[in-house]
Amino acid sequence: MTRSTSKATKVNAKRKNPEQVKTSMFADMLRQVRKVPRGKVATYGDVAYAAGYPGAARQVAWALHAESAGLPWHRIVGAGGTILLPGEQGFEQRMHLQAEGVGFLGLKVNMVVHRHSFFPQINAKKKLSRQAAKSAPRKSARQQI
Repeated sequence: MTRSTSKATKVNAKRKNPEQVKTSMFADMLRQVRKVPRGKVATYGDVAYAAGYPGAARQVAWALHAESAGLPWHRIVGAGGTILLPGEQGFEQRMHLQAEGVGFLGLKVNMVVHRHSFFPQINAKKKLSRQAAKSAPRKSARQQI
């Protein structure tokens, strides 16, 4: 074996097969889907972001379509709480969510109450900073001069 051939083999060994990358990406996404508890929902975008693939909401749908057996697939909704599945599948998703106590505002899930947070520490910090800003005394324009 020549020196150049061994270099090429090392480079090829380091490269991942595209099928393996997709499989590991789907596995990461499905792992996040399993974390959504009863009575809570997450959006496709939230799951993608939590799995480390921001902007890959469509791939979350593909992953769920490929392997939804035994997963809480019904807890994943579109942006704003919209059920994106058509016809009977959408009706089935709504029935599953209502059975878990998820409330709806018209055709959308009440995301303010039922949204699952994958990053609770960040959300707690945001709430504290909002509360501090609201409770801080405000100076009027005359007091600032």
